[in-house]
Amino acid sequence: MRYDVTTGPIDAHELEAVVTHPGAGAICTFSGIVRDNSRGQSVTHLDYEAYAEMAVPQMRKIGDEIKQRWPAARVAMAHRTGKLEIGEVSVVVSVSCPHRHEAFEACRWGIDRLKESVPIWKKEHAADGTYWIEGDEAKPATG
Repeated sequence: MRYDVTTGPIDAHELEAVVTHPGAGAICTFSGIVRDNSRGQSVTHLDYEAYAEMAVPQMRKIGDEIKQRWPAARVAMAHRTGKLEIGEVSVVVSVSCPHRHEAFEACRWGIDRLKESVPIWKKEHAADGTYWIEGDEAKPATG
């Protein structure tokens, strides 16, 4: 399995290759993409920061949790940090399972857990200012 926090581009196909095996009847991959709008405002770019020394072990823990819930699953995930432009991939979670239903469930569960528990922070640069984003909340960034 593979768990990365990186400043470079993420290739979803590389993560899919990590989870591919003869018993995998389905691979579900989620790719998060930087969009040009949020909260009704135009977005110019995002900045991501991470505490990598904690983020990677937390990603591994999520992978272990997925394997407990879906024992035949194989998991890979990666998240970018630094400045990301519109259209760039910020996060990828790829899960293989014997059947599509399990792969869909495990992948969705994995990205939801990553977003709620991995120490990665998003700063959004919008037309009306710069904001730290936490869930559905936007807090003005100062300094």
